[in-house]
Amino acid sequence: MESNYHTLKRTDNQLLMITHLAQLLTYVTGFGGLIVPLIIWATQKDKVDGMDAHGKSILNFQLSIIVYCILSIPLIIVFGLGILLLILIGILAFVMPIINAIKASNGELPSYPLSLNFVS
Repeated sequence: MESNYHTLKRTDNQLLMITHLAQLLTYVTGFGGLIVPLIIWATQKDKVDGMDAHGKSILNFQLSIIVYCILSIPLIIVFGLGILLLILIGILAFVMPIINAIKASNGELPSYPLSLNFVS
C-alpha cells in the first residue's frame, strides 16, 4: 500500500494571512507587493490548504491594481480625474489586503472587488 503522506496539505491560516499582508510591502518599501505573495504562492500552493485560491486572488488583485494605475495616467492629462482615481486605487489597495487577511485568519475565502481574472 502506498502512503498518501506527500499529497496531504496542512491548514495554515497564519501563512495565508501573511500572504495577504505581504501586499502592503509596496507601501513600506515601494515594491514587493506583487513579488512576495507570488513567491509564497508558488512555493506553498501544493503544501498549504487554500493557498492556491488565496494566491490566485492576490495575484489577480495586484495585477488589476497595476492595470488600473496605468489606465488612470491618461485620465490625469485628459480629464484631471486620474488623480482622484489613483487616490481611490491607493485606498482600495491598502484596505482590501487587511480585510482579506482577517478573512484568511478566520478560514474564509478572499474577495477582492474590481479584480480582473488574469490567473485562473
